This record gives sequence, C-alpha cells and structure tokens, in this order.
Amino acid sequence: MRNRFDTQLELLNKELIEMGALCEELIALSKRALDEDDEFLEQARAKEIEVDRMESDIENLCMKLLLKQQPVARDLRVISSALKMISDMERIGDQSLDIIEIVEYVKYCDEESRERIEIMANAAGKMVSNSVDAFVRRDKVLAQAVIAADDRVDELFDEMKKRLIHIVSTGQADGEMYIDLLMIAKYYERIGDHATNIAEWVLYSITGAKVSNGKDS
Repeated sequence: MRNRFDTQLELLNKELIEMGALCEELIALSKRALDEDDEFLEQARAKEIEVDRMESDIENLCMKLLLKQQPVARDLRVISSALKMISDMERIGDQSLDIIEIVEYVKYCDEESRERIEIMANAAGKMVSNSVDAFVRRDKVLAQAVIAADDRVDELFDEMKKRLIHIVSTGQADGEMYIDLLMIAKYYERIGDHATNIAEWVLYSITGAKVSNGKDS
C-alpha cells in the first residue's frame, strides 16, 4: 500500500513541476510579447488551456490520495499544499495570458516605461521560477527569498503607478495606452503575489508552520 502511495506522491511532484514550468513559459512569452513584433497570443492560449487541464488533473490526483490512501502528517501537508499551489499557478497562467492579450496596445509607449515594465516582468518571473525550484529542492531558504523579493516587486509597481498617473494627468501622452500599461504592471505585481503564496505553501509542506504575508491576491 505504501509503495503505491509513494509512487502517486512522486507523480504529484512531477505534475506540479510540469505545471510550474508551463507558468514560467507563459511569463517568458509575455516578456517576449513586450519586446518583439511576433504574434504570441495563440501559443499562449494553448499553454494556458494546458495549465487549466493540469490544475484539474492534479486536483483529482490529490483527492484520490486523500480518499483512498492514509497519508501521515507530513504527506498530508504536501497534498494540501499542492491543492493550494495549483490554484496560484492557474492564476499566474491567467494573468500572463491577460498581459499578452493587451500588450499590443502598449508597444509604442515611452522607453522608460517599457524598461520599468521589463524590470517588473523579470522580477516577477524570477519569483515564480524560484518558488517552483524551492518546491523541487524542498529548499526553505529559497522559499524565504521568494517571499522577501515580493517587497521589491510591490515597490516597482508603486513607482510605476505614480509615474503613469503623472503622465496621464499632465496630458503628456495617450491616456488609454498608459492605463493598459498600468494594468500590465498590476498583473506582474499579482504574479509576484501568487509566487509568494506558492513559496509560503512550500514552507508549510516542509515545516508544518504556515507563514503569511497577509495579502489577498
């Protein structure tokens, strides 16, 4: 019985890693969409559909492990954490696609705004990558680093918001385009929040202690 359980836990880990990799690919596409003229929307939609499918598959696997097996405390933490993590991963996929759907409207913004958005994209993308790596390695230090990195992403968003509000309010540029740019910045800020949530659940799965930054994302 335990051998079968361990095999299914191994499958759960593999599926989570694959889902996390898909989220990283979607964020990478959103960054490419900012920089390049190629069309990435259909490719991104296909990946987002795959993220949704994996969320459902992993949820079903977790339910089977909970209902048909007898997980001990540590295993129970891993399974319950996985259920929380896939919800955040699914939102990361959604928000990356949202960025790609509107990025075409901001390609001609000023250079400084583009650079600031790219810095946010890189910071949020690194948080997602590190949160998945922390899960794979069972690395508490890396998970804690992800949580700490969220403050910098929040700062970048606040700086961007103030800058764009000033640009629009003083009539320096097309207001509609800069509102879209602000939305993209907000999506990256939310992606950072979801990466933080994943890191917190990684810590819980390892230690049994729930850490929370108190954010509703």
